[in-house]
Amino acid sequence: MGLFLCLWKCYLPDTIGNMEPRNQTSVSEFLLLGFSQDSVHQPILFGLFLSMYLVTVLGNLLIILAITSDSHLHTPMYFFLSNLSFADISFTSTTVPKMLVNIQTQSKSITYAGCITQMYFFMVFGGMDTFLLTVMAYDRFVAICHPLHYTVIMNPQLCGLLVLVSWFISFSYSLIQSLLMLRLSFCTNWVIPHFYCELAQALTLACSDTLVNHILQYMVTALLGIVPFSGILFSYTRIASSILRIPSANGKYKYKAFSTCASHLSVVSLFYGTGLGVYLSSDVSSWRGMIASVMYTVVTPMLNPFIYSLRNRDMKRALQKVLGRILYVQ
Repeated sequence: MGLFLCLWKCYLPDTIGNMEPRNQTSVSEFLLLGFSQDSVHQPILFGLFLSMYLVTVLGNLLIILAITSDSHLHTPMYFFLSNLSFADISFTSTTVPKMLVNIQTQSKSITYAGCITQMYFFMVFGGMDTFLLTVMAYDRFVAICHPLHYTVIMNPQLCGLLVLVSWFISFSYSLIQSLLMLRLSFCTNWVIPHFYCELAQALTLACSDTLVNHILQYMVTALLGIVPFSGILFSYTRIASSILRIPSANGKYKYKAFSTCASHLSVVSLFYGTGLGVYLSSDVSSWRGMIASVMYTVVTPMLNPFIYSLRNRDMKRALQKVLGRILYVQ
């Protein structure tokens, strides 16, 4: 809280008060160029992204319903998975609906307030995905490397605390970055060559000094990228070492241990692989960069329910019960 007050009272007003009016103007909206300028391709893009969005929302909602309705799934692993599904729905919903509206109306505009809001929630739920994947890796590490102490270590209080801390860090960083964006003034070029308000692209349009924004962005890239990824690597290194020490006679247990980690490893690989593709791209606004962004923001959240359900008997059984109830009601 002290950091927020410092930003607001000490830094933001001074910056706003010292802004020079020359070559600057107040911005009311940005233009999102999106994927295609050709109207012929717009219906195809609309149908494609609408289908992926509906599958994402429906699939993740079914995961949440299955976990909440089945008492056998009231365990730490599925508690974190339900939070991940909620974060995935919200993550996709920050970008795709606005993109669909722009495609349908043949408009590329987004209001200044809408852009800052989209940027804020994109960072919140993107950060939550990162932290939840790390927490889930830790959960698997405790379950496989310390099975006798699992219920003691991963107690409900710790699980709730891990999720609350993840939400707090995500909300805090996003709030600070959004406040720093509000202090910036923009030149006459308000065009963002992307399908959503991407932070780095928006910073390039600013006329005022963006040094603090970039410093914060680099710091949080380490916090949300390097540190969680290192934690995941450490967890799975210990898991692999523990599994390999299991005697060959216990092959069934060894297979089950590998199986419980396979889904999470697939999601981690997809999330970090596409995420690194976006942020290591030399030009995020290029076709290659935007395709990587689609994989990161749309495809990965859509595939997560399939990855977690297809290899999990308990989840399959719970989903069958939920679907059976839905069909019975209808």
